[in-house]
Amino acid sequence: MHSLWRTLDRGTLRDIALVCLADAMVGAAFGAIAVSGGLPAWVPVVMSLLVFAGGAQFAAIGVVLSGGAPVAAVAAGLVLNARLLPFGFAVGDVLGDRWRTRLTGAHLMTDEAVAFVLRDGDPRRRHAAFWACGLGLFVSWNAAVVLGALAGRGIADTAALGLDAAFPAVLLALVLPSLTVRNLRNAALRRASVAGAAVAVTATPFLPAGLPVLLALTGLVLAARTPAAAGPGVS
Repeated sequence: MHSLWRTLDRGTLRDIALVCLADAMVGAAFGAIAVSGGLPAWVPVVMSLLVFAGGAQFAAIGVVLSGGAPVAAVAAGLVLNARLLPFGFAVGDVLGDRWRTRLTGAHLMTDEAVAFVLRDGDPRRRHAAFWACGLGLFVSWNAAVVLGALAGRGIADTAALGLDAAFPAVLLALVLPSLTVRNLRNAALRRASVAGAAVAVTATPFLPAGLPVLLALTGLVLAARTPAAAGPGVS
């Protein structure tokens, strides 16, 4: 474990700490919302340990609190977590070769951990960033959910806290360094990014949280259909 922290530079460690802090705030909100809605405190705590997927947890709890069946809650969570399948292909190299390690890594896989992996090309730093972020988020998220669940009975209006903006703000901050001039000169990447963003923004008012992000993957269709560049020097 100590070698993970020594592999990462100070800036990356700072970013991971900030992500853990932001997600802890959301985790506390999740625990508070679940309990203030009438669920026993153990429900959000156990769900966070076994599921560990913020968007899916919010979706499932939302279905249950609105009177939906448990099957519908599970289906909503599975739909939102479908994005983790392509994520697994993208970062599979950092999970190791042993099946136990790969299963643990799959459980710890989050949008934030994947974002840290994709922004670095060095294999050792990719590995260290994934595990440091994944483990840090697991501990901070679950601790915050417990605190939120304990405080849930005393919070009258969890929506007034505005913590739902923390997730998109964190992800935007992680993605911005990758949107360099060099990358955006790639026509396929540029078209895919713009198209995916447009689809997500358009769908946001009409679909539950998380689904617009999945629809944004349709931008990859444009990337696949864009011919490769003819070579350096060709605009």
